[in-house]
Amino acid sequence: MALQPAAGTRDLNPREVDGNRWLSEQLGQVYRLWGYVEVSPPSVERLETLEAGGRINDRELVRLASDDPLGLRPEMTASIARAACTRMAQLPRPLRLWSCGRVFRSVQSDTGQQRLEEQLQSGVELFALANGSASVADAELLRLLLACIEKVGIGAQQRPKLLLGHHGVLSALLDQVPAAQRTAVRKALVSFDPLALASLELPNEQRQSLEQLMRLRGAPQMVLAQLQTLLGPSRLLDELADCLKVVAPEAAQGHVELQLDPTFQPHFDLYDGLVLKLVCQGVDAPVEIASGGRYDALVERFGGEASGLGFSFDLEAIQTLLGTEKTAPQRPNVTLVSFKDATHLPAALAAQSAQHQQGQPCLLLHQPCPSEADARTQAEARGCREVIWIG
Repeated sequence: MALQPAAGTRDLNPREVDGNRWLSEQLGQVYRLWGYVEVSPPSVERLETLEAGGRINDRELVRLASDDPLGLRPEMTASIARAACTRMAQLPRPLRLWSCGRVFRSVQSDTGQQRLEEQLQSGVELFALANGSASVADAELLRLLLACIEKVGIGAQQRPKLLLGHHGVLSALLDQVPAAQRTAVRKALVSFDPLALASLELPNEQRQSLEQLMRLRGAPQMVLAQLQTLLGPSRLLDELADCLKVVAPEAAQGHVELQLDPTFQPHFDLYDGLVLKLVCQGVDAPVEIASGGRYDALVERFGGEASGLGFSFDLEAIQTLLGTEKTAPQRPNVTLVSFKDATHLPAALAAQSAQHQQGQPCLLLHQPCPSEADARTQAEARGCREVIWIG
């Protein structure tokens, strides 16, 4: 019999479960304040939905043995977008939804074998008006993200950095590259591979310009100024500048560094507008705790007319970053009820019921205790603060 959990999964102890629940509740409070309502997408979906129109690599999907082509969700955006465009299509926009649940991916190990990777996520999806201002919706999403990290206690000590990119800006920059080379150039830029870029047959001046673009990242104002030099007048840059102008003061107040990187793209290729990743400094290495962006094309694929954008938090990454002492507040005091011998069991059960009626957590010690001192020893071993001994 196997005594270990499957590779990529793990058993959670009570404190870790408490921490995940506390984080979910804290984030849920913020979501509700901003007008988001909770939904619960299915864990099992049709592969066609999970692939998001080819935007998610099918090698990352965990397939199920079924007559229908089904799999476990690798993220929740596609499922929620499907529901928003079908069952919730008649609800007024903007439509604000949030969810919390586990997602599953198939990843390749160092030995080349496929293994399961499980993650607990909490996040939001905003389906805005199709003809609304992109900068307004983007600004709401980023301000909400900043409010969330403040709520869970992430601040200057964790050195949070919000990485921002824009799929549309990157595409506009790539329009200047010969069509035959665009895919290879994009791959080299996104993966930060200067050797791959140097190997492409490009005019020397254009290659130098792309090498500068690959290294272009930093304070938003500085990067925007250089992008305006490269692209000239641009509606996308104007919208991005308007959004960042609204977000920057809140980020500074929360000690969150903003970094604009025109070649940054998240792991999943779902997005066609603003993209984001929130990274904090852990004890040994940076920890990615949130990611997301705008996915208008995905909404359109499901038949919707509104724009879509969202982000998700990795709750267990936040717990690793902050520690269970901060993410799992102390449990309430627990009372231990014990009894001298079997004749006192009815009285012990009655005492436990009385504690429960008062809302006091109380557990029963199964074995008899000859004295109250022995009962206190048993209580200390179990972390109980109070003792009721019936004897």
